[in-house]
Order: sequence, then C-alpha cells, then structure tokens
Amino acid sequence: MLAIDAAAYRSPWRRHHPAAKALLAGGLLGCALVLPPWPGAPVTAAITLAVALGWARVPPRTLLRAARTPLGFALTGSLTFLVTVGPDGLGWADGGVRRAADVVARCTAALLCQLLFAGTTPLADTLPRLTRLGLPVTLVEVAALIYRMLFVVLDTTRRIRDAQAGRLGTRSLRAAWRSLGGLGSAVFIRSFDRARRLEAGLAGRGYTGSLSVAVAEIPLKTRFLATAPLPAALAILTTLTLQSLP
Repeated sequence: MLAIDAAAYRSPWRRHHPAAKALLAGGLLGCALVLPPWPGAPVTAAITLAVALGWARVPPRTLLRAARTPLGFALTGSLTFLVTVGPDGLGWADGGVRRAADVVARCTAALLCQLLFAGTTPLADTLPRLTRLGLPVTLVEVAALIYRMLFVVLDTTRRIRDAQAGRLGTRSLRAAWRSLGGLGSAVFIRSFDRARRLEAGLAGRGYTGSLSVAVAEIPLKTRFLATAPLPAALAILTTLTLQSLP
C-alpha cells in the first residue's frame, strides 16, 4: 500500500463524508486556480498546509514524499519559461522568471489541495459514491480495477528488482540497462496475465456489468460540512487584504 493511502485509512477525518472533504479541498483548489498567483497561491498553499498538518494531521513525511515527484515535474517544466528561441538563437526570455514563479506557485498550491483530499479520503470510500453523481458504472469500475492493479504492478516490480539486485543485475551500467529491459517486459507480461485471470474470475462468478459492494453510510449533514468552506473563505479574504495593502 502506498504511504498516502495508508495515511488516508488512518486519518481522523475518515469518519467524515467524502463530499464534505471534497468541498473543503475543492474550495481551496478553486482558490489556487482562480486567485492571482501572487499572493493568492502562497496564501492558499500556506492555509492548505496548515489544515493538512494541523487539522487533518496528515504525516509531514508522507505529504513530502507524495509531493516531491509532482513538484519536480513542475520545476522542470517551468524552466522552459526562462529561455526563448528567436532569430539570434537561444536567449533569456523577458519576464520568464515571473512566469515560471507563477506556474510553480500555482502548481504547489493545487498539489497540496489534492494531497489534502488524497491523504484523508481512501479511494475505496470515494469510488462507490461517484455513481450517485451520475457517473457511468462502467467508468467507476474500470477506475477501481486500475487502482487495484496498480498495487499488483508495484508489488511485482519490487519483487523483480529485488531478485535482479540479488543476482548482481545492477553491478554495471550495461547490466543495469539490461535488467531494466527485463523488468519492463516481465512486469508487462505478468500484469497482462493477472488481468486475464481477473477477467476469467469475474466471468466465472456471473459478472453482469456491475460489481455490488457494501458502502458504509456516513452522515453528510454534520458540523464538519458547515466548517468546510471556511479555509477557502480565509484564503480569499487574506488575498484580497494583501492586495489592498500599499
């Protein structure tokens, strides 16, 4: 199990309805996307981080591990704003630093909002309720199967990498590349075989196009639902106040 999933199952917010948590995280996400990047994005990121660490009690290490790879992509992609290609060749872009900072700020704030929801709400609590919003049952079930197969692929990858390391498959760069190729092919074959067996198992159990699962009833109208919009309202008011300052 991924660390972010384990944190979601242990979260003190587990007893709250996913819709209420989606309202809270979605409101903050809207602030990250709509408010001006400066100071809107830093303010939203700071409030989201305070909510995640203080109110939701998401482990800081788990939050950092889940955020580092997406932030790496954002930082790498923002570097393209720093340069421009013209008749004279490659050069520094006018205003590139500001545009890169805007992108990184918005991405950081938006990512923290999504991790707030992911770190407090297991996907198993969310997917069965999506059909009540009008989403096709087939789409929801495909998403659930992909989520389940993700852990199978990760576990298979880990086992194969451990076996390759035990056989000195990474002793040199050439051996590491050869092991990487073998890892990719083995993971593909085993995942395809696991998916085929899963399909055969569903057919043997009389699958008719929908999987019936038990969904725990969680009350929606609670005090938490009433307080969910407050972080987004605080972000909006703080941003407007900072903008009005000389």
